[in-house]
Amino acid sequence: MKGLAAFGMGAALFFVQSGVAQMGAPDTPPPVSMQAVHGPLAAKYKAEADRILKAGETDDDGYVALTYLCDHIGKRLSGSPQLNTAVEWGAELMRKAGLENVTVQPVMVPHWVRGEESGAIVAPVTKPLHMLGLGMSVGTPKGGITAEAVFVPSFEALDAMSTEQVKGKIVVFNPGWHGYGVNVMYRAIGPSKAAAKGAVGVLVRSATGLAMQTPHTGSLYYDEKVTKIPAAAISIEDALMIERLCKEGPVKVHLQMDAHMEADVKAGNVMGEIVGSEHPEQVVVIGGHIDSWDVGQGAQDDGSGIMGTFQAVTLIHKLGLKPKRTIRLVFWVNEENGEAGGKAYRKMIGPKIGEQVAAIEMDEGAEKPLGIGYGGFESLMPGAPPFDLSKLPPDQQQSFAALQDIASLLGPIGADRVLPGGGGSDIEPLTDDGVPALAPRTEDLHYFDWHHTEADTLDKVDPKEFRKNAAMLSVVAYVLADMDGRLAGKVAAAAK
Repeated sequence: MKGLAAFGMGAALFFVQSGVAQMGAPDTPPPVSMQAVHGPLAAKYKAEADRILKAGETDDDGYVALTYLCDHIGKRLSGSPQLNTAVEWGAELMRKAGLENVTVQPVMVPHWVRGEESGAIVAPVTKPLHMLGLGMSVGTPKGGITAEAVFVPSFEALDAMSTEQVKGKIVVFNPGWHGYGVNVMYRAIGPSKAAAKGAVGVLVRSATGLAMQTPHTGSLYYDEKVTKIPAAAISIEDALMIERLCKEGPVKVHLQMDAHMEADVKAGNVMGEIVGSEHPEQVVVIGGHIDSWDVGQGAQDDGSGIMGTFQAVTLIHKLGLKPKRTIRLVFWVNEENGEAGGKAYRKMIGPKIGEQVAAIEMDEGAEKPLGIGYGGFESLMPGAPPFDLSKLPPDQQQSFAALQDIASLLGPIGADRVLPGGGGSDIEPLTDDGVPALAPRTEDLHYFDWHHTEADTLDKVDPKEFRKNAAMLSVVAYVLADMDGRLAGKVAAAAK
């Protein structure tokens, strides 16, 4: 993992963000989970949890806000006017909901512009490609590039090729589908690996298991020691066709991209609080990211996350519950192509990092919730030993036990499991410094069908499951903010 640092910290994170290393993988077992265990926390907080779950059955404030965000503001790429509108709207939403200390923390974000783009097979047949330039990619020269395509099924195959086999060509990565955590690496670091062999461009099979002629964008991470070359994602069908044609003989592809960077622009993290009644300086932070890619509406990724956590916090407020610690709602900015919001939030916290009691990020969509994820990401990596709770340090075992206790409150909505794997890129700067990381875990049957595509629209968010996710997080956030103890941070690999 640390070997990916040269490509940007986000590249390594793609293996672990929200436990995606195995999500959608056809050749991996289902994730390990721990059943709920009724204990002292459940006994203490049952009345409050039941009130939250009951209110959550009918509260539609979050979904109504999500509808407005999607249909009236829309896609929200960093640097866009739509993102600035969303930030201002988000702050006003928190104020109207009665949250305290609502503020926008200024954050400078990168401004990548897609511009016009197109791709096509030009020999031995002519066919337009379904493509989307990868975020942060450079553009092609004016008029585009036309070059021979070389099919590459894996990084190992690329490493085995000579420079002469790749130089001056457009590399087409088509590794098949092995789960998002594996496939996304071809998008993240594939362009620089191909450039190191002399390639002039890269096309990557979209990181999804569903073939619907839909390209999936996302960030790449250039190695600054290697020439930056243009790169785009193409549909599964187009990747397969190029592979078939390459096996028959030479194939030529044309790629034209106007993508470029402009000067950084000002945006901001939106924050609001329920101030703690006894320990206001201690904070349970919860949220998602307010930016999205410049396709679709950013509904599941991550409109559902910011509005789901908004509803989680406002349910507590509307019920008049007063946790001992502060619950801070944050809509982080620039998760998709820079993670500037998460870094800025960590800088704001400074030496008071110990007062961040827990960090919860919702950035996995709002499908049917299974339960809560917590630490243990290493066990989800391809080829890693199975997660073994007994091999964790005692304080981390106790934390899992506490979460199993809390999870028993969530039986009425079927979200009473505890799974290894919690966190996200916005809270990574916090969790790297020891703050316990959590995230909702869902069935994830379709999330990567829509992820980073034109199809990520409001109709993909089921209001019923959205409400369940919000209610689950509301219970978890409230108990963590009110209970006497606190969770252990930085859950390490259990099999070490």
